[in-house]
Amino acid sequence: MERQIMKTKRICRIAFSPTHGTDAVAAAIACAWEAPGLRIDLTDRSDDFSKYAFTRDDMCIAAAPAYAGRIPEAAAERLKMMDGGGAPAVAAVAYGNRAYDDALIELCDTLGAAGFRVIAAVAAIAEHSICRQFAAGRPDRDDRGILRSFGEKIMRASELGFVPAKVSPPGARPYRQRVKIPMTPHAGGACTKCGICARRCPVGAIPENDPSETDAERCITCMRCVTVCPHKARRLNPVKHWLARRKLEKVCSVPRKNELYIWMAPGGRDS
Repeated sequence: MERQIMKTKRICRIAFSPTHGTDAVAAAIACAWEAPGLRIDLTDRSDDFSKYAFTRDDMCIAAAPAYAGRIPEAAAERLKMMDGGGAPAVAAVAYGNRAYDDALIELCDTLGAAGFRVIAAVAAIAEHSICRQFAAGRPDRDDRGILRSFGEKIMRASELGFVPAKVSPPGARPYRQRVKIPMTPHAGGACTKCGICARRCPVGAIPENDPSETDAERCITCMRCVTVCPHKARRLNPVKHWLARRKLEKVCSVPRKNELYIWMAPGGRDS
């Protein structure tokens, strides 16, 4: 444990949030700080993420969803392009009520590799992006209050100078193998080829010259295209979607709690 008092001059919200739940988690945590803000959208593949550099005067809330127990590969690659500059960071993973497995420890490692200093980690519940009846509406009002209180605890710890040399949330190294979700959204007859889905796809899986198509190899089933389509033209195969819901019912039906991993003072951990 190192004692290093930090005064935050800027709060930086960095999120990979295709369906907005993950960013809602980051925003709730960030509410604890009254400082000028910077928001970085990791799903914007047109951005040059190497231009972002941070200092120890920044407080960064970096958030990503858990997809089958890992953070999206695109999120990890874009975070590693940044210059963390020793800035304190909170790693936040959002998951849809199943489990986050190795996603949180992977996010902490990714931030460390980019030069950030992870001082706390949060696992938060957000509405499942594929089967939205699981954790529906979360983070809800109660969740946002809890997440803000997490932010306040982290802020107090940093202001008092209790900064951990390393945060160790649950998870394993090597991480679990990436599993490709065997479902890809496709456009139906209502598609007007407006191209919104192609422009907003985080991984460029939808060709702009023919947005009714989807590159199944690139697609990460993040559901961004389904969320942004103004004509509700994109959807998953209904049979596969139904089978996924049935499979998840046993593990996603019990509400889970948000978790905080942080050292508040020598000898004591709040989790």
